[in-house]
Amino acid sequence: MIQIPISFIPPLAFFNLGPWEIALIVFLALLFFGGKRLPSLAKDLGSGIKEFRKSLMGEPESDNRSLPRNEEVTEKEIPKTKKKKA
Repeated sequence: MIQIPISFIPPLAFFNLGPWEIALIVFLALLFFGGKRLPSLAKDLGSGIKEFRKSLMGEPESDNRSLPRNEEVTEKEIPKTKKKKA
């Protein structure tokens, strides 16, 4: 029995899709959704896949939206502390 390494299998061989089938799928997607809406659908699909992978990896969610960005802290904003006498 001859075993073929995974690196030699084309990426779409699992679905057995050729160039004509891919062109038909792209044409039907353009027909159903239109050229203006298709990029936003692809972006939403990509972000959904990204969130799914994050949830599988178990990364903690960090909410950085509440943190100030690109703001300099001045000396007036830093509270003064009293020195302890030894």
